[in-house]
Amino acid sequence: MTRLLLASASPARRSTLASAGLDPLVAVSGVDEDAVLAAARERFGALDPADAVLVLAQAKAEDVARRLDELDVAGWDDDEDVVVLGCDSMLELDGEVLGKPRDADDAVARWHAMRGRSGVLHTGHWLVDERDPENGGTRATLGATASTVVHFADLSDDEVTAYVATREPLAVAGAFTIDGLGGPFVERIEGDHHAVVGVSLPLLRHLLADVDLTVPALWRP
Repeated sequence: MTRLLLASASPARRSTLASAGLDPLVAVSGVDEDAVLAAARERFGALDPADAVLVLAQAKAEDVARRLDELDVAGWDDDEDVVVLGCDSMLELDGEVLGKPRDADDAVARWHAMRGRSGVLHTGHWLVDERDPENGGTRATLGATASTVVHFADLSDDEVTAYVATREPLAVAGAFTIDGLGGPFVERIEGDHHAVVGVSLPLLRHLLADVDLTVPALWRP
């Protein structure tokens, strides 16, 4: 049996994967995101948003993969092989990259800039195949980014204030959700809906295919 191990604490990502029958194990990475990005910029130069989220997704997945022997993963049977998935999301607006807001004032300012306009939500995905080669494992480490155009509604000041007061925007990249209270404030998208939630199921399917796995092979009863 092979299990998918999600290197993220995101409830939305976990719920999306569970709804697709994957019932992921969860282990949160311990990476310092600012340090990872700083090291990447020092090595490669300026990063565009699609590359930045991929760098972070790789760091998270590979950190969890390295520490598998020391992690206490709830629900994991030692006899089960795993493939580790790391993800990271950022919103690009006018060339600026926006992660989670610093505080409520920052979230309000974000929405005043976003309302009635469009941004691009980038979600990096990184897969590490930790399966034993005797069981068909490849030991591969690979990834890709899904980018989706998001068209935001032209919210009133009162709507912005009410939404930020729920505190939902403070916990998510770009200060919005599409699958929660923020759903009514997204007019439409161009791209994969799941990628905006936090994990692209079609992209995950392609990454799994690259390590000779299928989605049905990871379905849980």
